Amino acid sequence: MTKSSLNEIHFGGPDMEPGKLRNLLAERVASMPAGGAIDWVTYYFRDRRLAELLLKANRRGVNVSVTLEGSPRTSYANDAVIGMLAGPKGLGKGLRTLTLPDIPSLLGRTWKPHLHEKIYCFSHPKPVAFIGSFNPSGDSPEEDQTIINEIGDQDRGHNVLVGLYDPPLVKCLVDHARWIKRTQSSLFYRFSFLANKTFKGKDTEIHFWPRSSPHPVRKFLSRIAPGARIRIAASHLKGRSMAKALIKIARQGAQVEVLAEPTNRRVPAEIEKMIKNAGISLQRVILADGLPMHNKFILAEKDDRQWVIFGSFNWTTRSYWLNHEVGAISTNHELFNAFAGRWEALKAQAA
Repeated sequence: MTKSSLNEIHFGGPDMEPGKLRNLLAERVASMPAGGAIDWVTYYFRDRRLAELLLKANRRGVNVSVTLEGSPRTSYANDAVIGMLAGPKGLGKGLRTLTLPDIPSLLGRTWKPHLHEKIYCFSHPKPVAFIGSFNPSGDSPEEDQTIINEIGDQDRGHNVLVGLYDPPLVKCLVDHARWIKRTQSSLFYRFSFLANKTFKGKDTEIHFWPRSSPHPVRKFLSRIAPGARIRIAASHLKGRSMAKALIKIARQGAQVEVLAEPTNRRVPAEIEKMIKNAGISLQRVILADGLPMHNKFILAEKDDRQWVIFGSFNWTTRSYWLNHEVGAISTNHELFNAFAGRWEALKAQAA
């Protein structure tokens, strides 16, 4: 773990203890005093032991708020935890399952947006909001290996959570989690002021999706591209438009490197071929036991400046235009150095 007055960063992976990130969340929940607040938004939640800790916290007087995707890609994955949290001794109004409406396209295809954010906010001992790639999608004892085969063992695969302590950023993430909890999301959310606002802290800014304004990460990378070095850890890279976006950044003068997830479902072979044919370096991080490389971060360097970008968003059409996502762009040197070190560890595994 790397920690400063503004941030702390935790990586999970096959070179770490199994369940490191879920244990981080469990310790935070277990230590929350009565009168404190826990606000979570997440996509997958299958960890029944973690759900029981939330229920115990609620019973001892913690204000627990959890918003879950109601219809994830593996549709029944969250059912057991939802049953616990929604039961007679559950969270009551503290739980919301959110299923976003389908969006028809001009070509006759129906798109399914998801609540894909991963936000975990805690009021004590000091207000902090964790964002990143990890959602508690494992269970113990594991009773459905089929789900793990589908979504990957996130308790042992590569993931990250960044704890933000900067008060303006904590406030915006708590406010956002509570807004998601109480508001009926609609097709018009992307046109709202809050969806398109940049929330700025001391050295980090937060962005939310979906939005009607230009994609902040793509806009930023295009702006700094000439002469920049850009390294991308991508758990998902799908769609020709996403490949073309990376190719465009490279043709603008950036040196682009990609470390990708090993499966063709998340990074199709045709997309890999397009990117390599454009002169972009792409390596797959292939791990034992089929563990996922679920990290989603970008390292950008130009002249003497450095940035790290992280969050829940993927390089996919659904993530770029439809999903509820969260992302951060930071100039914090400790964060950059920690992510750069993790990049080198991933690259060694890819090699």
